[in-house]
Amino acid sequence: MQPDGPYRYTHLLGGSPVGKAWAALDQQGRFVTVAVLDATVAAAPGWREAFAGIVNHLAQTPGGTPFVYADFSAAAPWVAYGPEAGPAAEKLFQALGVAYQPVPPSAPPAVSPPVSGVPHPVSGVPQTVPGVPQPASGVPQSVSGPPQPVSGVPQPVSGAAQPASGPPQYPSGPPQAVSGPPQPVFAAPQPAGPVSAQPVYSDPVSGAPASPGFGPTVDDPLRHDPFSSPARRIQPSTSRKRQGGLWIAIAALLLVAAIGGGAGIWAISAGDTDTPPVATAPTETPPQPGLKPWAEATPRSPAEHALATAAPAVVFLEAIFTGYVRNKQDNALLHPEPFTFSRRCTGVVINRDGHLLTNGQCVAPTVDILLEHALGSLADTLVADGKLKAGEVGGYVRGRQASSAFTGPDAGTEPAVILHGQLNVSQGDLKDDPAIPGTVLRTFTLEEGNLALVKLDRADLPVAELNTSATIAAGTALHVLGYATTDAEYRSATYTVRSAPVEVTEVDIESSVYRINADIGGYSRGGIAIDAQGRVVGMLDNDLLAPERPNRLVVPVSRMTRLLDAAGVANQLGEPDQTYRSALETYFGGDEAKAARQFAEVAEQSPTNALAAAYREAAVAAGGDTAERRPGWAVPVLVVAGVAFLAGLGVLIWSRRRPNR
Repeated sequence: MQPDGPYRYTHLLGGSPVGKAWAALDQQGRFVTVAVLDATVAAAPGWREAFAGIVNHLAQTPGGTPFVYADFSAAAPWVAYGPEAGPAAEKLFQALGVAYQPVPPSAPPAVSPPVSGVPHPVSGVPQTVPGVPQPASGVPQSVSGPPQPVSGVPQPVSGAAQPASGPPQYPSGPPQAVSGPPQPVFAAPQPAGPVSAQPVYSDPVSGAPASPGFGPTVDDPLRHDPFSSPARRIQPSTSRKRQGGLWIAIAALLLVAAIGGGAGIWAISAGDTDTPPVATAPTETPPQPGLKPWAEATPRSPAEHALATAAPAVVFLEAIFTGYVRNKQDNALLHPEPFTFSRRCTGVVINRDGHLLTNGQCVAPTVDILLEHALGSLADTLVADGKLKAGEVGGYVRGRQASSAFTGPDAGTEPAVILHGQLNVSQGDLKDDPAIPGTVLRTFTLEEGNLALVKLDRADLPVAELNTSATIAAGTALHVLGYATTDAEYRSATYTVRSAPVEVTEVDIESSVYRINADIGGYSRGGIAIDAQGRVVGMLDNDLLAPERPNRLVVPVSRMTRLLDAAGVANQLGEPDQTYRSALETYFGGDEAKAARQFAEVAEQSPTNALAAAYREAAVAAGGDTAERRPGWAVPVLVVAGVAFLAGLGVLIWSRRRPNR
């Protein structure tokens, strides 16, 4: 009876005193080998624990046999191995200290030796004993227990063997392995009780067993005739020498021609095939992706596909401003120490040269905004020193706004600005690697779109594609992406990319800006809105008309391209970006093996694309393998070669079976 489990068992592979090995198919139709410990044996003390321990030990040793799945708590514990594990079940049972007997191929039934005398029925299943069977004298009787050796001269016996009946019995305790060759039995066994029906397994015997009574002996009348003449009575006629060598040569030539023709056909047909080269796994530890699309949307859905396309190009930006607060009339410092504050937001990379677009007021705020921040910091300092009450901070800032200035170390100079960008999981106040220095190249005012063009000092960053022909209307479904944090500590907070499905609520006909129904956080300014294909259709900004100024206003992609055109910069995907999109198409199309190779190539060429490495691991786990690649010519050449071989073999057989002339 087949064991229970999540597999469909096809046939028995072998057995041992404590369990069996089965060939089976999993739910995806892949072949597995399932080793099952017998339920009766598993109930005995120590067997279940030994079975589980040896399975785990074999899986963890170098060059061992990893398993696909196992259930050690089942009534009959089992473990499943993939086809790459080889004879894992045999190794497992041998490691348990028991002999393993593979199921032999089907063979014709053996002829039993003749037995003289009247046959007697035998209860139970006869025990299988390895080695060459020995002749015994006497009439077989029903016995139980081990046979007792009796001295005497063995005599050949004759007669027909009787079939044994009775169901096999299972062992009540851990059975012991039987080893060593069987000992010959002299004379007949002593009569006793019935024979135990417990099956015994042993190592297979090489060669065919010799049957007693059928060997070539001098007493065989068919082989020894003392009155026969040694001379041959009929002399065979001399057959005409056949030209077998000619036909073999012809068959060999046909086979070579078939292989050469197949290889030539493949070379012509494969000339236009764009097969990606073998790519090894990335040599460096990849960074953690800022967004995990499979956790933000239904796995393998179009939404996950769109998020995975755009997310690698999303950038975390931090601009740090340092300056002094002065009185405009006499340039006197209102505080001797400089004030430093930072602004954090999101951006998106638009070409392989390191250019990106972001929110203008984030990285290049106006003078009034900088002064307001500086006066606020000065007011907080005065409150800490006891020179100002907390309730007077707002009035102090408004009262000093017109008469103060925020400058550099000297009057009339600009405050110092340090800009850094980070991809994937980011950290605030980080100035070293992986933070990338950047420079603001050009900005648009609030009326023009509140945008900024930034150049980072790195040229291998993943790129997002702008959809310049996007049509946005009320009710349009989009996804938005931007950085956010849950940390309460601002200085060194950790930031990740947050996403959400949104819907357009209204479109301003005059300016083409539109509003959406959700806000993903205060640091999402400069974030992006994407369509169903993962292309950028707008940039997130503050909605100044709302009381809390949420980031629910979207600047259309037409304003973004206008800034790029003014700066002479183009939105262009690089080769790694195109390969990455092709890998996503392949992965979501179900070809994990090809996708794994493509993702590995992208991860090597663009190390900052953490999602390429993550999806490569997912593709390999789903069945893809970057190392296994079958040449495209293997199948057609082997088919043609096989046909040619069969044709040549048929010609040879026909030529040899022709009548002699």
